[in-house]
Amino acid sequence: MTAFHLLLIDAQNDFCDLPAPARPALPVAGADADLHRVAALVREAGDALDAITLTLDSHHAYDVAHPGFWWADTWGAEVIPFTQITAAQVRAGQFQPRDPAALPRTLAYLDALEAQGRYTLMVWPVHCEVGTWGHQLHDAVRAACADWELRRQRASHVVFKGLNPWTEHYSALQAEVPDPTDPETGLNRALIARLDTPGRLLIAGEAGSHCVRATVEHLVAHLPDPTSERLSRLTLLTDAISPVGGFEAQQAAFFEDMRQRGVRLATCAEVIAEMKA
Repeated sequence: MTAFHLLLIDAQNDFCDLPAPARPALPVAGADADLHRVAALVREAGDALDAITLTLDSHHAYDVAHPGFWWADTWGAEVIPFTQITAAQVRAGQFQPRDPAALPRTLAYLDALEAQGRYTLMVWPVHCEVGTWGHQLHDAVRAACADWELRRQRASHVVFKGLNPWTEHYSALQAEVPDPTDPETGLNRALIARLDTPGRLLIAGEAGSHCVRATVEHLVAHLPDPTSERLSRLTLLTDAISPVGGFEAQQAAFFEDMRQRGVRLATCAEVIAEMKA
């Protein structure tokens, strides 16, 4: 019988487009419906799930990618969320860290980030702050996973990412620029080994343009033997992943790249039917 493992990325309140009076910090259009579909999969086909891995984006208010780290100019203007900042702009004085002593380290980080060519620093709203409602799992997901744990008599595996305030950590497997003084930002080989097991790895969560994309790209890049046969064990649940607004093209390109590499794309309903067969 085929074994199934669910990797659910950042299924947290702050990323969900929940109705008022909820006030998520960084809502992704479609995320609430995405996660209800994932919860239904866990409830309806959980007997076929051997493992669940949950990643949690986890931040402090003080973070290089949060507004409170920056001034917009030498006069101390606030930086608004969704502002992109480059090393060249910092050198020109358009943006500065609020702590002048942080300037050398900030520039070193931006230079390293830009040299990779994957991302430009984005200043996000403060989100998934540890200990807040926004950091918690979406209610339907939390309840479904709790029921699965008791039914299967095993715990979900939880992975925290993003606690280091000096580097962005979209991927659950590695920070964008690993901090040599912090092993938690380096490549998580133990998690890769956990995910690279026989059977099918189902992948869902938020957001497809950023954290899901970065995690899967790192997983594909660091599998011991990323043949098309091995990559065919991975399934992206396309109706349980949505992009950050304005980044729809990045998610579409990610889906197509993975499809061409051999990763399977399917809906939750399709996979539920297979799991119950």
